[in-house]
Amino acid sequence: MNIGEAATQAGLPAKTIRYYEDIGLVKPGRDANGYRAFIASDIHKLTFLARARALGFSIEDCRDLLALWEDTGRASADVRQIAEEHLARIESKIADLGTMRDTLRVLVRDCAGDDRPDCPILQTLGNPS
Repeated sequence: MNIGEAATQAGLPAKTIRYYEDIGLVKPGRDANGYRAFIASDIHKLTFLARARALGFSIEDCRDLLALWEDTGRASADVRQIAEEHLARIESKIADLGTMRDTLRVLVRDCAGDDRPDCPILQTLGNPS
């Protein structure tokens, strides 16, 4: 199948599929005319990558996960380690966002939001840390 059909089946833009090919995540065959020729296993890999990226895994994590997925002798502990590391990064980002929210909530609360020029939001942003 061609790249348009592969894109539809995998739920990815053709541009993303080309990028994944450029960086070696997928390696579709080529027809005699030079066009990409995707087979079922390519679509499966693309779908796998789409799902992994939707969960926020990095390209390198995806590369590692794909290699583990293709390795039938893999240890599930290796897969779990990648997922745990990613989960820890997500939890750290959530904590950072919570801190940002709390700080901004206080700044918004303390700003009168009227016609006067003084503003604690701007004052705080302008102060050196």
